[in-house]
Amino acid sequence: MKRVLLAAPAAIGAGLMVLYTLLITGADAITKAFAASYAAPQLFAVSGGIVAGLSLLATRVLRDDRGVRTHAPRAMALRSVTTVAGAVAFFHAFRLLPFAEVFLFIALIPIFAGILSGPVLSEPVRPQAWGGLALASMGVLVLFPSGLSSIGLGHLVALLAALLGTVSMLAARYICRIESNLLAQVFYPNAALMVVMALALPFVFQPMPLKDLAWAFSYGVILFGARWVLVGAMRVMPAYVVTPLINLQFLWMVLFGILFFAETPAASVFLGAGLMIAASAMLMRDQLRLRPMPASRPKSVVPAE
Repeated sequence: MKRVLLAAPAAIGAGLMVLYTLLITGADAITKAFAASYAAPQLFAVSGGIVAGLSLLATRVLRDDRGVRTHAPRAMALRSVTTVAGAVAFFHAFRLLPFAEVFLFIALIPIFAGILSGPVLSEPVRPQAWGGLALASMGVLVLFPSGLSSIGLGHLVALLAALLGTVSMLAARYICRIESNLLAQVFYPNAALMVVMALALPFVFQPMPLKDLAWAFSYGVILFGARWVLVGAMRVMPAYVVTPLINLQFLWMVLFGILFFAETPAASVFLGAGLMIAASAMLMRDQLRLRPMPASRPKSVVPAE
C-alpha cells in the first residue's frame, strides 16, 4: 500500500508532463502555421492579451491578495523584454526551420542557464554542467554534416532565441529568490508582449478570416493552460525530476511535423535530439545525486516560463 501511495504522485506528475508537452507543442505548431502567412504581431498581440487577462482572472478566482504585484521590478522588466524578443525570434525560427529541428535550440536553454547561473546568480557550476554543454553542442553541430558553411539564417535566429530564452529563465530564477508570486511572472511578460505587438500591428496587419482569429485565441488559451499544467506537475514532483520529461516535446514535434507540415526529420535531427536528451539526463542525474527525493514533498517555487 505504501508503494502505491508513493507512486501515485509520480504517476500524476508524469501524466501532467505528457499533457504539458502536448499542449506546448500544439502552441508551437500554431506559431509555425501563423508564421507562414502573418507577421508576429498578429499572433502575439492577441495571445499576449489573453494570457495576461487570464492571469488577472486567476488572481480573483484564487483570491490571491497579491494580485500581480512584484517586488523585483527591474528583473521583471528584463524578463519581459527578453520574453518579447525571444518570442519574436522563435516565431521567425519556426518560419525558417523544420519543426522538429527547432527543438534542438529549445533544449539549449536550460543548459545555457545552468552554465550562466554561476557568473549571473553566483550559483556553483559543477563539471557535469560543462559536460552537458559539450554534449548539447555536439547535438547542434550534427545538423551541419557539410560543415559550418551550411549554417543558415534560421539557425542563427534560433540560437538568438535560445539565448534570449536563457536570460528570461535566469531572470525568473532571480525573481523567485525574492518572491513566490507566479502569476506576476506570467502577467508582465505577456502584457508587454501584447503592448509591443499592438504598437507594431498597424504596420503589418493583414485581414484575418474568422478561422485564423480563432486559432490565435486558441494559442493564448493553450499557452496559459500549458503553464498551469507545468505548475501542477511541479507541485507533485520536484523540478529536477520533472525537467527530463520535457524532452517528450521532441516526440510530439516529430509527430506534428509529419502530420501537419509534411516534414520528415533527417537522421541528423534524431541524432542531435538524442545527444540533447543525453545531456539533459546527465545534468538531472547529477541533481538527483545531490538532492535525493525527499520523503515528504517540500514547498517549492516554480519559475514561470
